[in-house]
Amino acid sequence: MKSLVFHGNGCTVFNSKGDIVFRVDNYQESCRNEVCLMDLNGQVLFSIKREKLRMFGRWNGYACGGNKGRPLFQVRRNIMFSREDVMCNVGCNKNVGNSCYKIQQFDKKSSFKITNNAGQVAEVKQKRSSRGFAYGDDVLTLEVEPNIDHLLIVALVTV
Repeated sequence: MKSLVFHGNGCTVFNSKGDIVFRVDNYQESCRNEVCLMDLNGQVLFSIKREKLRMFGRWNGYACGGNKGRPLFQVRRNIMFSREDVMCNVGCNKNVGNSCYKIQQFDKKSSFKITNNAGQVAEVKQKRSSRGFAYGDDVLTLEVEPNIDHLLIVALVTV
């Protein structure tokens, strides 16, 4: 988690060609309850804020950096363990209370998949070299199915 900005904590999202697509940054040194998902030019696309009001907390995603009104998505940690290993349920847009995506864990590391009612929409794994060597724990590869909102998926991976 290295920032492109001197006084921040964040990460960078590259596409398959190696171009920077998104930046994730937190400009508060002591508080990590809010991060900004930005485009290459630094325009805030989503503001993701952690709410600590409940026992297990939740994360709300607001469009364009605003945190007024209803969030566009809400991620809640699944408190009930199931055979599917669902870590989080995601409520979207007008259905914030209903689950539109699920985040399911593959293993104890950073591998997980994001699914909806139609099936798997994205998969996150630790990045490996062409010879099979794993990069660091914070270097991930993300594969997203066609016709899926990449911005929303990157926001969910950020959470």
